[in-house]
Amino acid sequence: MVKSELIQKLSEKGNISKTLAETVVNLIFSSMLQELKEGKSIEIRGFGSFRVRSYKGYTGRNPRTGEKVGVISKKLPFFRVGKELRIRLNK
Repeated sequence: MVKSELIQKLSEKGNISKTLAETVVNLIFSSMLQELKEGKSIEIRGFGSFRVRSYKGYTGRNPRTGEKVGVISKKLPFFRVGKELRIRLNK
């Protein structure tokens, strides 16, 4: 499912306009992004949780040339599936 399909489903099931559904989806995603940027975690009961993991910089290697390359430190989002979702998927 892509974002436009999510908006379409929300519009149909919620009996609301596509414009309003798009606004709701964008608001949810932007709120989640803001929380993650602030270093907070997000927990959606029955679905899973999101958090940010920080990774230190290191010296890597270019696989094509073998040359050493510096990799900067970074933050990446991490998702952990919830127990209820895992059970429902495996039924």
